[in-house]
Amino acid sequence: MLELKGVKLKYGYVEALKGIDMRVEEHQITALLGANGAGKSTTLRAVSCLNRIEKGEIVFLDEQVHRLLPSEIVRRGIVHCPEGRKLFPFLTVQENLLAGAYTQKDRDQVRNFQERVFTLFPILKDRRRQMAGTLSGGEQQMLAIGRALMAAPKILMLDEPSLGLAPKVVEQIFDTLVTLREEGTTIFLVEQNANAALHIADYAYILEIGKVVLEGEGKALLKNENVKKKYLGG
Repeated sequence: MLELKGVKLKYGYVEALKGIDMRVEEHQITALLGANGAGKSTTLRAVSCLNRIEKGEIVFLDEQVHRLLPSEIVRRGIVHCPEGRKLFPFLTVQENLLAGAYTQKDRDQVRNFQERVFTLFPILKDRRRQMAGTLSGGEQQMLAIGRALMAAPKILMLDEPSLGLAPKVVEQIFDTLVTLREEGTTIFLVEQNANAALHIADYAYILEIGKVVLEGEGKALLKNENVKKKYLGG
């Protein structure tokens, strides 16, 4: 569904991605793991065309997309839920959700998307008239995911959705990701919580300093001794 072929990306003279190859298969959760500075967020920003790649190509549904504008990327169905949530704090929950649906023209469809979000995250329905900036961290992350879903993603890219959240909330978020996969949403997940990510991932890649150093099925990587030592604390 999504393929990165020999992708290189620089920040000035620093090569952040050093010719990476990846595939994200349809209806699967693909995890991208690694330490801080490995290039995980940069990879998502490259797919979203927020950062331009220097070499290689990014192909989505058999179309080269790495030269498109970010707005065109969203219209193709690639939706990026960024690290840090990036909500509009002085807009209500409902207004944030509607902002996520700016590419959607069918009002009935927008209402259906909103009801889907409220089904996944019932607390957001209770908070729909509340300012986003007053929500708890977990509620803000739910809203960030909900806002992304309002754009009707064919592939949902999530950057560190567990960051700063209590374990119980993390479990709820990851259960929701599994539900989304079961409903047919393809997910590309960047995550530092390798243990949680590998438990739900169909496939995973591990980045180190801009290079893919290991890949495989999520369950297989959970048993890999090198992964246990470096990323799982075992």
